[in-house]
Amino acid sequence: MYIPKADGRQRPLGVTALEDKLVQRATVEVLNAIYETDFLGFSYGFRPGRNQHKALDALFCGLHQRRVNWVLDLDVRSFFDRLSHTWLVRFLQHRIADRRVVRLIQKCLNAGVRDKGKRTFVDAGSPQGGSASPLLANIYLHYVFDLWVQAWRRKRAQGDVIVVRYADDIVVGFEFKTEAEQFWKELAERMAKFQLELHPEKTRLFEFGRHAAANRKRLGLGKPETFDFLGFKHICGKTKKGRFLVLRQTVRKRMQAKLQQVKIELRRRMHDPIPEVGEWLKSVVSGHFRYFGVPGNGHALAHFRFTVSNLWHQVLRRRSQKGRVLWERMQRLIRRWLPPAHICHPYPSRRLRVTT
Repeated sequence: MYIPKADGRQRPLGVTALEDKLVQRATVEVLNAIYETDFLGFSYGFRPGRNQHKALDALFCGLHQRRVNWVLDLDVRSFFDRLSHTWLVRFLQHRIADRRVVRLIQKCLNAGVRDKGKRTFVDAGSPQGGSASPLLANIYLHYVFDLWVQAWRRKRAQGDVIVVRYADDIVVGFEFKTEAEQFWKELAERMAKFQLELHPEKTRLFEFGRHAAANRKRLGLGKPETFDFLGFKHICGKTKKGRFLVLRQTVRKRMQAKLQQVKIELRRRMHDPIPEVGEWLKSVVSGHFRYFGVPGNGHALAHFRFTVSNLWHQVLRRRSQKGRVLWERMQRLIRRWLPPAHICHPYPSRRLRVTT
């Protein structure tokens, strides 16, 4: 089947049968044991013991502790749709000697997509939804990007270079602009060799770091640009003492999309018992806080809770023709079911000192 993407295009989603899920899950367990010893440290996506917040912590600490003045925000255009089956099989054969395992993965790739009773076969891409798809994407980018950038950083870079990759979301920081531009040019050539392409509009290089605000102010260019990574907008900010600090705030589009989903679901549950709706809203708000509850993002958390409260109030007022829900009663419901906004995560430097 196909699901709509944010830009209006269709994304193939592979809904596998139970037997296929079991086979893919077993295959992934075997391949994980092999490739976890090969994958590099700056790769965080869909790996055991790693998650989005570890990638965010690494990026935060890299921007603070290394001499980063320029950031290259990379976007691989339609990566899961363009992934070459031929190259992927070559990469697998480089590490997997058992031909039966390679042939099994080929069958998963060639399964195609069924939509409205019609089956479509493709010779490129990996339909998302299967257990093996994230691991195969990591293997592909491990050979195409990770090993190459590790060699480039060791042999070509004169200044500091930081890299953080979560699946196909990649951020690279540089000390010198000339090295960043050279890296961008060579990476585009590298991607083209493996049937991939950097998105010309979403991939961008901009000044970001501890000296960015002062440099741009001196040139009359305004505030430093921001970038989005894993749902957070990263901003050049300052502490109360005037020191450089990367501020992380919830991406506006992500919050609006989530609130719209809550609004639609509340209307569907309009006549359900209040305790059932309250329990559901509690899980939604708590889950939002657990992901976006990072230091410096308290205002966005409070705004999310406030908006959810208003949406719930509007729905309760429409439950009957009287249309009255006293605010005192609404406040009691909010205190009972919606947890207060709170920061769930420590500063990345503190957490890395404990976990590393």
